[in-house]
Amino acid sequence: MKKKRLPSFVLNFSCLLIYVFLLAPIIVVLLSSLTTTEYIVFPPEGLTFRWYAELLEHPEFIHSLLLSILVAFLTAIIATAIGTLASLAIVRYEFKGKEAIVQLVGSPLLIPSVVFGVALLQFYSWIGLAASPLALVIGHIILTVPFVVRLVVASLVGFDRSIEQAALNLGAGPFKVFLQITLPIIKSGIIAGAIFAFITSFDDLTVALFIVSTDVVTLPVRIYTYMQYQYDPIITSISSIMILFTIVLMIIIERVLGVGKIFSSKNQ
Repeated sequence: MKKKRLPSFVLNFSCLLIYVFLLAPIIVVLLSSLTTTEYIVFPPEGLTFRWYAELLEHPEFIHSLLLSILVAFLTAIIATAIGTLASLAIVRYEFKGKEAIVQLVGSPLLIPSVVFGVALLQFYSWIGLAASPLALVIGHIILTVPFVVRLVVASLVGFDRSIEQAALNLGAGPFKVFLQITLPIIKSGIIAGAIFAFITSFDDLTVALFIVSTDVVTLPVRIYTYMQYQYDPIITSISSIMILFTIVLMIIIERVLGVGKIFSSKNQ
């Protein structure tokens, strides 16, 4: 018996509903940031960029934005290096305790963020590490390495190692082979992992709440604490900047690398 397929218009309408459901909160925030009122309202009453200009009168937001970018950049660089090397070891080598290490590396994805944040706070208190950008970077590295590992491992699947072997036979050293052959082939996964690590660190709130201090406050935490006392459209304007910044990074992944290319072994 032939299986009955849903009409195309039903599938298209279902997809449209899903897109609307996912995009509606973002659209609400973006439009609310343009309101002329002194409070957040949707639909906006009039259109103005006033609240974006007023961000300049709140240097604490600018400082937190720069701190978040710095922490996210350092996190992305270090997590990508660690994740790439870990991926090569996981895919190419067999060693005792490999499965346990793989599970350990991926454990931050399974542990609730609140539990992870409390654990970090207790650990930092135990070793005497005060709230600082370094503490944030360490926490975010642990949080983001699993994303890098998954993407780089996907790039290594189907990797033809005969190319590396040919280069070694022709006299190239292992380091040169890694730089000139291995890295270019898996660069899509590496770059995507770095961008995902950056976004995850930049947008993190739950873990950062347990690590920040009065002098070290990331942008998501600044927004969260500001909303406890104020509820003006400045919140939606800075949130819109974060949303647009994240969207730009995701577009870079899709346009430059391609999501399908990252996970397809045919391209290796």
